[in-house]
Amino acid sequence: MNVIDSITNSTQTAFTFEILPPLKGNSIQKVYNVIDKLREFEPKYINITSHHSEYIYKPQPDGSLRKVNIRKRPGSVAIAAAIQNKYGIPAVPHIICKGFTKEETEYALIDLNFLGVHNLLLLSGDIKTLEVEQQPELYHAHATDLQGQVNQFNMGVLLDGSPIEGIDTPFSYGMACYPEKHEEAPNMESDLHYAKMKVMNGASYLVTQMFFDNTKYYDFVSRCRAEGIQVPIIPGIKPIVFRNQLTVLPRVFRSDIPEPLEKELRKCKTDEEAKEVGVEWSIMQCKDLMAHEVPSLHFYTMMASDSVRRIASAIY
Repeated sequence: MNVIDSITNSTQTAFTFEILPPLKGNSIQKVYNVIDKLREFEPKYINITSHHSEYIYKPQPDGSLRKVNIRKRPGSVAIAAAIQNKYGIPAVPHIICKGFTKEETEYALIDLNFLGVHNLLLLSGDIKTLEVEQQPELYHAHATDLQGQVNQFNMGVLLDGSPIEGIDTPFSYGMACYPEKHEEAPNMESDLHYAKMKVMNGASYLVTQMFFDNTKYYDFVSRCRAEGIQVPIIPGIKPIVFRNQLTVLPRVFRSDIPEPLEKELRKCKTDEEAKEVGVEWSIMQCKDLMAHEVPSLHFYTMMASDSVRRIASAIY
């Protein structure tokens, strides 16, 4: 089943969450431990983040530096298949533009189709740790370009135009949206333009970047509806767990911290106190969103799985 169908057919606000693959060399048991904490809340799907390779410079005996390409985490294809096989919960791997060639993306789609993973989240990907590509024509510049490749694959056509058989279940996918504007967008109108384009070209739902002020989400949804965007817009929730996130999250993710939350976090002397504030704020935030009948709540669990479990226990 397409995950969006399970969400829209749910009789109550659905629960979904995102996990980070373990560092290369670590056991997948770390992933299972997070899922085991949260599976009792009947998640409709589990997102798996994807990470491009990075370059590091290793010192050599002669004092020079050698550039080495490394991939720090295992691929989301294998982890998605493992999760879906072990738990029977739909896995939704991230498919990203940055750091992956169009050909690498095609191989991933072939593998996912073969493994029976038919739900995706299409994203641009993080560019902050990515070097400028030497052959930009090999890569997609934007998520909407990546969307075109997935749509073509769904029609049974590969990059070189040759046919591919066995696409009995086309990929269903969601894409990202930004209630407080994407960092590369010149203005909110531009962001809405691309959100509408994503939906017109086949995205069945949109998932928001994290936010802490629900009014930003409600205003964004209203503007989307006014533009004719009618697909579910799923709010993304990230509990604060460290004191320094008061400044880190606005800088990295462009997410405003509401003044009441800021005041409480500034009182905190330890990360443990900040974690408590984060749980309380997220519970209040989620209850308000549920009162407004959002289709689902999507939790970003990185370094916050214990907090997410407490929040889910309080609201479900």
